[in-house]
This record gives sequence, structure tokens and C-alpha cells, in this order.
Amino acid sequence: MKLSLLVSGAAILAVSVGALMWGLPQYGVWQQELAGRAELVRAEQNRRIAVLEAQARLEAEELNAQAEIARAHGVAEANAIVAEGLGGPEGYLRYLWIQSLGENGQDVIYIPTEAGLPILEASRHLAE
Repeated sequence: MKLSLLVSGAAILAVSVGALMWGLPQYGVWQQELAGRAELVRAEQNRRIAVLEAQARLEAEELNAQAEIARAHGVAEANAIVAEGLGGPEGYLRYLWIQSLGENGQDVIYIPTEAGLPILEASRHLAE
């Protein structure tokens, strides 16, 4: 009885080892196939994400361009209204020049005289 148990145990062990020797490589191949499929799906998903991000950037740039065009039209219209109210483009340029005089922080302003030449204050510093 002990011999038959020993023989049957050895047979079961031999069959188990044989099954493992055949099954483990098959399992490795199956596992690698699943890993490859998962990697392929991951790569496709990453590509879709990159395409969607690029499309979103393109749409954003197109909308920014439209906004910039609309802003430029608004500025041009506002400039035309102001220029018309100031007597034309020359009046508007004179207005802008006067506005910039207050912003430059200079104390001395030279005003042209009859010949278009400014009166120079060369002796101003001598009196001080």
C-alpha cells in the first residue's frame, strides 16, 4: 500500500511538473500578449490626448486672433471718432503730443517761434 501511494504520488508529481513545464511558457506568452495589447491601447490613448490638446491650442489661438482683430477694429473706430472730434488726423496727433508732454517728466518745453526755431535758453543756467 505504501508502495502504491509512493508510485501514485510520484506519478502525480511527474504529471504536475510536466504540466508546469508546458504551462509556464504558455502563461508567459499569454502574459506578454496581454501586456503588448495594454501598451498599444495606452499608446493610442496618449496619441488621442495629444491630438485633442493640439486641437484645443489651435482653437484657442484662432479665438485669440479673432479677439485681437475685434480689439483692433474697436481701437481704429475709437481713434476715428476722436480724430473727427478734434478736427481730423492732425488735430488728433496734436492732442496725442500734448498728452505725452505731461507724461515725460521734463521741466523745459521748447516752443518754435516765427522761423520754426526754438528760443534756446543758453543763458538760463548762467543766471542761477
